[in-house]
Amino acid sequence: MKSITIHNLDEPLDALLRKRARQQGTSLNKTIKILLADALGIGSGKRQDFLDLCGIWSPEEVVEFEKTQGDFEEIHPEDWA
Repeated sequence: MKSITIHNLDEPLDALLRKRARQQGTSLNKTIKILLADALGIGSGKRQDFLDLCGIWSPEEVVEFEKTQGDFEEIHPEDWA
């Protein structure tokens, strides 16, 4: 496999690439390879595309959701009758 180096990457682009990698749970290298393949029309169209459409909850959003769902985990005695 070949390797390439990209010099003088702008800060906003670097930040977006790193954010995408975190969201997808992939390495920065793999994220860039996926983006390049998709841009050139040879992407696999696998899980990464699906995640782009649906998004991912942040840890803070998960905590907030779980707080609102607490009542659904309780079983009340009158529900058994």
